[in-house]
Amino acid sequence: MQLPKYHETFIPILETLSRVESLKSRELALQIRDNYYSDLSQELLNQKTSSGANVLLDRILWGKSYLKMAKFVTYPQRGMVQITEKGKVVLIKGKLSLEELQNDLDFIKHRESVKSKKEDELVLEKVNVENASPQDLIDSGFSDIETEVKTELLEKLKEIDPYYFEKVILILLKRMGYGDFIETSKSGDGGIDGIINEDKLGLEKIYTQAKRYNENKVREKDIRNFIGAMSGDTSKGVFITTSTFDDYAVKKAREAHHTIILIDGAKLVDLMHQYNVGVQIKTVYEVKELDNDFFEGE
Repeated sequence: MQLPKYHETFIPILETLSRVESLKSRELALQIRDNYYSDLSQELLNQKTSSGANVLLDRILWGKSYLKMAKFVTYPQRGMVQITEKGKVVLIKGKLSLEELQNDLDFIKHRESVKSKKEDELVLEKVNVENASPQDLIDSGFSDIETEVKTELLEKLKEIDPYYFEKVILILLKRMGYGDFIETSKSGDGGIDGIINEDKLGLEKIYTQAKRYNENKVREKDIRNFIGAMSGDTSKGVFITTSTFDDYAVKKAREAHHTIILIDGAKLVDLMHQYNVGVQIKTVYEVKELDNDFFEGE
């Protein structure tokens, strides 16, 4: 007997959720442990990760996260999990492999929305376990965790109040080393959401515009209005969205006499992750190697 892999918990998760309207994530993991894996030895059931988390419960929660990415389950409210109609359909089949989930269009779209260029080049999640070095496996694991956090972060940004989203952007730019920021009034601001100082003395100003979109792309008209709203005391602007920019919007920003930086959803969560805005450090791992210099005097 051995602990199930996280993708082996897909069906138990869906079966458990099919019996109730919704469940808290922790309660879901406990029910699955008790109803599906109670015959495992106490040693396996109590096995911990290096950070102190229960291995089995951690894998169940990872299974839930992957099901969420493919829209087999949803989070109706904070901390709660619910099966979707799509999840009920796959449950009728009685099986769902990791390969099937990774090839699901919703899953692919979900991952692509936050995948960085580096991740796209390395394709770390497809590392061959048998041929991988320990460092490859570490890199792959960190990549998966980072992608999941960024995915959840982007979803959260799309849910929060639009005015608070504007403030999040200003906080991020402040964390990145820019000067103090000013929030513009919420009416008659001419398309400007905030003004940040490029330097500590406020000699150079940068205007910001933040659009919290779910699916709609930022269009050329949005960029044109942003440029028109910029006063004569600055020629620099940052336009941020949780979605993407269409080709005409990108072209308009590139050809403008002003310097306009475009930040889409994927780049936004990259920056928030890098500068610890909206996220927090959960665990720190140390990887050690032999110090040959220490033994030179032997």
